[in-house]
Amino acid sequence: MELFYYAVFGGLAAVVAALELSKTNKDRINTSTAFNSFKNNYLLVYSLMMAGDWLQGPYVYYLYTTYGFGKGEIGQLFIAGFGSSMLFGTIVGSLADKQGRKRACVTYCITYILSCITKHSPQYKVLMLGRILGGIATSLLFSAFESWLVAEHFKRGFDQQWLSLTFSKAIFLGNGLVAIVSGLFGNLLVDTFSLGPVSPFDAAACFLAIGMAVILSSWSENYGDPSENKDLLTQFKGAAVAIASDEKIALLGAIQSLFEGSMYTFVFLWTPALSPNDEDIPHGFIFATFMLASMLGSSVASRLLARNSTKVESYMQIVFVISSASLLLPIVTNFLVAPSKVKGGGISFSGCLQVLGFCTFEACVGIFWPSIMKMRSQYVPEEARSTIMNFFRIPLNMFVCIVLYNVDAFPITIMFGMCSIFLFVASILQRRLSAIADKPKTEDWAMMKEKDAEGEPLNVM
Repeated sequence: MELFYYAVFGGLAAVVAALELSKTNKDRINTSTAFNSFKNNYLLVYSLMMAGDWLQGPYVYYLYTTYGFGKGEIGQLFIAGFGSSMLFGTIVGSLADKQGRKRACVTYCITYILSCITKHSPQYKVLMLGRILGGIATSLLFSAFESWLVAEHFKRGFDQQWLSLTFSKAIFLGNGLVAIVSGLFGNLLVDTFSLGPVSPFDAAACFLAIGMAVILSSWSENYGDPSENKDLLTQFKGAAVAIASDEKIALLGAIQSLFEGSMYTFVFLWTPALSPNDEDIPHGFIFATFMLASMLGSSVASRLLARNSTKVESYMQIVFVISSASLLLPIVTNFLVAPSKVKGGGISFSGCLQVLGFCTFEACVGIFWPSIMKMRSQYVPEEARSTIMNFFRIPLNMFVCIVLYNVDAFPITIMFGMCSIFLFVASILQRRLSAIADKPKTEDWAMMKEKDAEGEPLNVM
């Protein structure tokens, strides 16, 4: 079956290369030298941050199994990470707006490095602490860096459309190329050099330290609203009012929660789905293949975002439907292909079919990231960007925690079915967002700020 892995990887690589080499002027955006320098600096940092994250991804579940923990205990460890992100996410997001996004990015590096160090211990409590630190770091990764970028981009007077170029390049590199190299590098450390499943975590800590040095030496600080010294409670209230008073922000938050909740559940499920009978599968290589599929998606997204005639709100409806169908494949193969009873061995025929479906889902993930970033830059107010973005993560983390808590109660096909349903609901909400996106932008956020300044009561209905 090794030929199958190489065939899928090679086929995806050929398609990505063809897409990149066939780009025309219509698919490119003309920019300035100053912007290119700014963009490349951010891409370097983002790639190092994602290398630190992606090196860990394929081996978290596997490392816990080598320490002798079962699926239920591993599920609890994952719950600790997502629960930590849910509990502390809004706080760290608000602190990023208040204390500075650069400081928050440095905090991410320190927190994640400490999380990597805990992986050396087989003690359950130490691993639990590592998951809590990792959850805090994840909240910062998906809010502070984007918030810093958007604020710095406009502070330097760059064109708004150029922001989509940085988003698509960041996903192409950080969530694509870097992820692929990280998967292969992790496979090299664990399988070829036989350094053990903890070695990718040590490598991740090194990349995070390098990225932190670049941030400290080259980034300037920016804040959510430097003109106002608001406490955390006021920031929470302002973010909640912004979400409640603008349907577009609320829809965007629901869409993000549904998609990312399904995506993070998939991260937990793909390993047991492809090896239900302890089949010997190359985790790092399969992960690299998934990331190549994500890279393909980001390449498609960069073309779509470069064209003013193509609306992100419209094509994302199709993306969500395709992603919903792709996660139905484990259920379909379970009915059409008789499950194998043989323990060990290589990947099964149904496993091969699922790999193709999972690659399709990852391609949708590659389109999703730059597209949701583009929509957030349009609809989420700058004053409390990090706070609002972490508000979005509360229902997402709650959903993932519920699924993982009941991981032993339901068959894996049921959990894939739940994810598929949530993705289909996301497509319906995206259709609604597309319908109201053409309406004049509401002034609710500005009115809320004006009332708040005048001491008038805020009406969130």
